[in-house]
Amino acid sequence: MSLFRDDGIVLRTQKLGEADRIITVLTRGHGRVRAVARGVRRTKSKFGARLEPFSHVDVQFFSRGSELIGRGLPLCTQTETIAAYGQGIVSDYARYTAGTAMLETAERFTDHEGEPNVQQYLLLVGGLRTLASGEHASGLVLDAFLLRSLAVGGYAPSFGDCAKCGMPGPNRFFSVGSGGVVCGECRVPGSVVPSPEALRLLGALLTGDWATADAAESRHAREGTGLVSAYLHWHLERGLRSLRYVDRTDKVAPPRASPQAPP
Repeated sequence: MSLFRDDGIVLRTQKLGEADRIITVLTRGHGRVRAVARGVRRTKSKFGARLEPFSHVDVQFFSRGSELIGRGLPLCTQTETIAAYGQGIVSDYARYTAGTAMLETAERFTDHEGEPNVQQYLLLVGGLRTLASGEHASGLVLDAFLLRSLAVGGYAPSFGDCAKCGMPGPNRFFSVGSGGVVCGECRVPGSVVPSPEALRLLGALLTGDWATADAAESRHAREGTGLVSAYLHWHLERGLRSLRYVDRTDKVAPPRASPQAPP
């Protein structure tokens, strides 16, 4: 019998019996973990309120063996809230749908339980913190998270130099199968020709240049979203179920300065 303590993000929950739940947590030191939380569905359970999706928690697991991930599911015996990101996310539909897609993405990129993936964990914590703050449009935060998750997973797209031969950019064509933008010589059938502004936006989201990203017009943001979705679908081999529900209505063009009145 062993006790394990770690901090993590609650990805999802499932009902078990009359009062229990199975919780899925992406932890810092043990990767993705599924555990049983007993009695958390009872009305008076404060323990259960801390184990809702989007919650950043310090959690203790009890395992019957020497390893956390074994034949049976460990028990979640104690938890403390580090940050309740759900409070700033579930109250807004656009943030909620974007956040749900982020949780699903993190789960998909951590296929094997018990294998640490610190980069993906830190990326999710930062993404949820930014989303909950409302500092940037939720659609932009989601696209930035998807691009960086792909990069952490070894599928970083190129938005400048040719993804095949390395020819310095800017390059006109974009191919999901080739790894991003390609030059005229490396162009393959099925390549598209996105606008330079959309490629510039995606490059800014990948590198964290929020000044450029926030200044993008909504039409270029929508174009970029299409490229991100296609690229993600190609490399995951199947799309995310939650992406179809994402609300992109908060992607609006930045306000234009009104002309000064004549003296």
